[in-house]
Amino acid sequence: MENQQENNLSNWWENLSFDHKDQYNLNEEGDILLNALDDFKERSVGKVDTTNADTVLKLLQEKYTEVAEKLNELLTEWNAADDKSSLIGKVYRLKEYLQHASAIGDFHSLYRKVTEIEKELSEIIEQNYAKKVTLVEQAEQMVDSEDWKETAEKMKHLTEDWKNTGHIDKKRSDELWQRLETARDKFFEKKREHHEDVEKEMLQNLDLKLELVELAEKLAASEDWKNTTKSFKELMEKWKSIGRTMHDKNEELWEKFIGASNAFFERKRAHFDVIHKEQEENLKAKELLVEQAEAIKDSEDWNATTKQQTELMEAWKKIGRVPREQSDEIWNKFNAARDHFFERKRAHGEAFKIELDDNYAQKLALLKRAEELQSSTQWRETTTEINELMDEWKKIGPVPRKHSDEIWNRFIGARKKFFERKDANREKRKAQYEKKSKERISQTDNFIDKLAAELKEEEEKLIDFKEGLQNITPGMKKENELREHLTKLISQTEKKVEHKKEKIEEAKKQYEELVEAEKEKEAKKQQAETDSASKEV
Repeated sequence: MENQQENNLSNWWENLSFDHKDQYNLNEEGDILLNALDDFKERSVGKVDTTNADTVLKLLQEKYTEVAEKLNELLTEWNAADDKSSLIGKVYRLKEYLQHASAIGDFHSLYRKVTEIEKELSEIIEQNYAKKVTLVEQAEQMVDSEDWKETAEKMKHLTEDWKNTGHIDKKRSDELWQRLETARDKFFEKKREHHEDVEKEMLQNLDLKLELVELAEKLAASEDWKNTTKSFKELMEKWKSIGRTMHDKNEELWEKFIGASNAFFERKRAHFDVIHKEQEENLKAKELLVEQAEAIKDSEDWNATTKQQTELMEAWKKIGRVPREQSDEIWNKFNAARDHFFERKRAHGEAFKIELDDNYAQKLALLKRAEELQSSTQWRETTTEINELMDEWKKIGPVPRKHSDEIWNRFIGARKKFFERKDANREKRKAQYEKKSKERISQTDNFIDKLAAELKEEEEKLIDFKEGLQNITPGMKKENELREHLTKLISQTEKKVEHKKEKIEEAKKQYEELVEAEKEKEAKKQQAETDSASKEV
């Protein structure tokens, strides 16, 4: 009986004619095998028996249209992209998907197109690598420069140019970034050592505040509301930590700085007013889609209702975000209605099994990319892509139950690992900043001690000069010249003493300001810990 079934399947396959059949074979177990091509290995795209062969073949051929459309979508985005290297994640995900997708069609054509894109992407990455090497070498050549302001500006532009240069592979990117950071650190360390006295420190403070103003004015037009809000808070903390500079310049820079900050937050408030209104309208639109999905969830007109469900999902995707507190609830209602229909459809035929396998292939591709990104140090770009992966995951339907928990736990685990590393990196940088703040207090204290010692030395000289003047013997040789010389020395020393006292007062005032700022920072930190502990209780 089993041999007869194999013969029937073999005869069915031999008498079968369809486009691109030459890319496929049927083995004895009923697996339809897609032939290998270059890096793409031979694999099964579906399993048939004598009871379902024609149905499964038709469904797999229909599924190919969706598979090919994913490549067309990528090609459209690829052709429109200015920085094609930013699509590296999507290219790798699509390639991974094509190695698992269950469908029948001209897969070899899809393979070749993806291979062409990969080749071009590789060339672009090498070009980006060459550009970044040039930037690093320029930074290393400027390490010993003593043209502090101009070189600092060039270093800043080099960093901006680095960020604007397209993606390269993580290993080489980390190596080059470390070289760039090392060069920048060496230069700025030398620059800091160059500014030792008060006047030079005031010039340094002016330079630092100019940089903050420039950053603030650039951020004023940003629409990255969350990160820019955080950036403005960080800029304000940096501003408070910078010491005094020339009064007229300080007031002018403060007006520019606070003006840029106010401009951004006014735009942010206006933006979120609009967003809130749009999200409320989006919620009403999605509630209507939920009603429509629930109305057809018990339908048995499988093809027509499947098309309706697809149209509802497309309409859902086109609608923007809803208020966060209602996002999960409205999505769960909509998805529950869809799942209810497709669960019933799965019991009705083989089509649902293919849908599950396809969803599994899509989520495997997303999972693999998430696990590749979990160790990334490109925090901003990776955060964007990790969130894109989550959005895409939500849009994909259910997968076979035996795989569901495993791939979800791996996916959410990779995402969690990345964000835990990102948080740890932020805390590390924060600790480094606090350490430098405390070092400034110690340096200022040492400077005061140095001035006090110099003052004592001048006061002792003054006493000696005055005693010498009083002890001049009348009528001695060159009495007038000696008296005139000592009088001049006394006058000069008194001025030095007065100048030292003024410098000590200024340094003490600066020391008190730094200590007070540190106390305020520590108080805020303790209050935050107290508030957190209260919430936990």
